Amino acid sequence: MALMVALGNIPSLLAAGKTSLKDEKIAIFSDELNHASIIDEISLTMLHDGNVFDILSCKMKKKAVVTDSLFSMDGDFAPMVELVKLHKKHNSLLVIDDAHGTFVCSKSGGGVAEEFDCEKDVDICIGTLSKAAGCQGGFISCSKRWKQLIQSRGCSFIFSTATAVPVAAAAHAAVVMAKREMWRRRALWDRVQEFRALTGIPISSPIISLIVGSEEKALKASRQLLKSGFHVTAIRPPTVPPNSCRLRTALSAAHTTDDLKKLISAFSGYI
Repeated sequence: MALMVALGNIPSLLAAGKTSLKDEKIAIFSDELNHASIIDEISLTMLHDGNVFDILSCKMKKKAVVTDSLFSMDGDFAPMVELVKLHKKHNSLLVIDDAHGTFVCSKSGGGVAEEFDCEKDVDICIGTLSKAAGCQGGFISCSKRWKQLIQSRGCSFIFSTATAVPVAAAAHAAVVMAKREMWRRRALWDRVQEFRALTGIPISSPIISLIVGSEEKALKASRQLLKSGFHVTAIRPPTVPPNSCRLRTALSAAHTTDDLKKLISAFSGYI
């Protein structure tokens, strides 16, 4: 079952503004590198949060593990196998944000959980339609019971405008295309392998993140890359910690090997 929402951050904000009843308290274990929308959701629910692996010492009966499946700033994957083991051992709720994995990972484009062969162990998968799908909004993939609960108690879902019909149609077309045109995923992962081979940088996903240090260095490098024909964003605080500013970009199926070589040449002063 799934729900579609008009804004991509709503799946992570469904509990916003709702204070838990005493007997509903739950310990939420969130990776410190999770997306800001997840962190905001946890703050707004006024519940306890902690590091994902703090679950080992938690005494509360109800627990939830929430994590990005593929981290946007570093481009690495969550330890899905280990998280599933914790989920089963402690009978916790397992929630993943698959914003950067949907249509990108696994043979059929089912995302990171499918890539790690654990999609049946994930209770709720939230994601966006604004990245690989090229649309707008987001989705929540879950059981029928969770869907009914969200529809009846998810305040930001209930009190938000419905998705426009053209957007819904475009999202449907994206799903069909992602299933049929698997060559796009193969081309994307070919570029990832080529980048690793040409640079020696062991990226594990299409996200390329090069740490340069200070804000000044990052902004200067970004401007220089733009002059070379590459729009590479300078990522600065509060998105990343001070002195870990970076150049971040992402590969796509539309990029060619020649594009990649030119990018690496422009990156030469920062690799």
